[in-house]
Amino acid sequence: MEESKQEIRLPRLGEPAPDFEAPTTHGTIRLDDYKGSWLVLFSHPADFTPVCTTEFMAFAEIYEELQKRGVELLGISVDSITSHIAWVRNVEEKAGVKIPFPIIADLNKEVAGRFGMVHPGQSKTETVRCVFVIDPNQIVRAMIYYPLTTGRNMAEVLRLIDALQTIDQHGVATPANWKPGDMVIVPPPNTQEMAKERLKQRYECVDWYFCKKKL
Repeated sequence: MEESKQEIRLPRLGEPAPDFEAPTTHGTIRLDDYKGSWLVLFSHPADFTPVCTTEFMAFAEIYEELQKRGVELLGISVDSITSHIAWVRNVEEKAGVKIPFPIIADLNKEVAGRFGMVHPGQSKTETVRCVFVIDPNQIVRAMIYYPLTTGRNMAEVLRLIDALQTIDQHGVATPANWKPGDMVIVPPPNTQEMAKERLKQRYECVDWYFCKKKL
């Protein structure tokens, strides 16, 4: 039981991402290699499986959009380098989709263990579908988990990146279903005087604590 608890310990939002050094399809990669840029680290259960294949093709399709946002992409599973290479070649040959980003080969589950990617309730041998968004300071900013049976939504991955980068740039928050171009939420006031003054600003306010604005 204790071993299982340690295996699924999850990183926490706002804390440094677990450090790692691992073999990938692009050579040995360290977390530090991504310092100064955003990183989306995502896990998949296994190579040569249907849902994972659709996801890798979908991640490849948004790779250019991620690059425009200064975001790197890194995949991981507990398969071997040989398996990864064969699968990537198969996807390119059969589907005509080139996988441009590296994939970690984590046979000993060292990286998966640090990121809490193996959930025994789903599988004791495979990683579930995790997405970790890590900022340029290597802080974990977002985590999303999907079961083995459910493929991820790439539009949501891009929306999440856009929201986090907007929040950092403008010091605001984003409402439910926000997308670029929508109004953002102004942080709530900290004093009674600020609450009074903010109603004089050119915000769209529901009340003193809930105001939105255009960027």
